[in-house]
Amino acid sequence: MEEYRHVEFTEDEKKEPKAHGKGLVKELIDGTLLTRTFVIRQLPFIVFLTLLAFIYIANRYHAEKLVRQKSHLQSELQDLRAKSITVSAELMHISRQSEVLKLIEREGLGLKESTEPPVKIVVKKR
Repeated sequence: MEEYRHVEFTEDEKKEPKAHGKGLVKELIDGTLLTRTFVIRQLPFIVFLTLLAFIYIANRYHAEKLVRQKSHLQSELQDLRAKSITVSAELMHISRQSEVLKLIEREGLGLKESTEPPVKIVVKKR
């Protein structure tokens, strides 16, 4: 014996025609597709998917911005590192004893090079 299920439809579901081919495109263009009960029932899910799409796009833009910023900072770091090495080399060069003597003579400061070695001063505690 076969059993039959009794299915009841609401008034809106009985009146809705089935969309086929051209009818679906026409309903999509004139907006009647959006008034169907199936679409209205699925509206929270559609809104959720739209929100996820916006979050995905925003995340992508943010990640690309961070990559560009990282690249810029890396190139700036390389420039600063090269400048630091250059300044360090110049400082080592001008702090040599011979260079200091040349600078004193050129500026005419009237200073003389010490010929005596330095002496350590020792203070005894009482």
